Amino acid sequence: QVQLEESGGGLVQAGGSLRLSCATSGRTFSNYYHMGWFRQAPGKEREFVAAISWNGGYTVYADSVKGRFTISRDNTKNTMYLQMNSLKPEDTAVYYCAADLNLGRVLATTSHEYEYWGQGTQVTVSS
Repeated sequence: QVQLEESGGGLVQAGGSLRLSCATSGRTFSNYYHMGWFRQAPGKEREFVAAISWNGGYTVYADSVKGRFTISRDNTKNTMYLQMNSLKPEDTAVYYCAADLNLGRVLATTSHEYEYWGQGTQVTVSS
């Protein structure tokens, strides 16, 4: 079992920045899982944002956030981050972090490949 808890969401003006955090707990061999960020806007399906390998050595981003968002993790703190810069109104969504315990595959970009999820944190970008 892995428990995930997001924080850091809020209201920001377009062009501004936010940093989301995802604190993890519960797994005996901690941090041996890939992690990802997804988001879901009202009336839309949940979409992939970014993913990072268990040791932080590999990352992948959705084209819509590439160059603006940076995913990272600090395994000494059992925490993953999403630094979001140059935010746009279309980034408005509930952001979820997720954990993928299958280390035998490349970084997953679809939600069904992640076994554990947080409750989400709201990010609202005003124009």
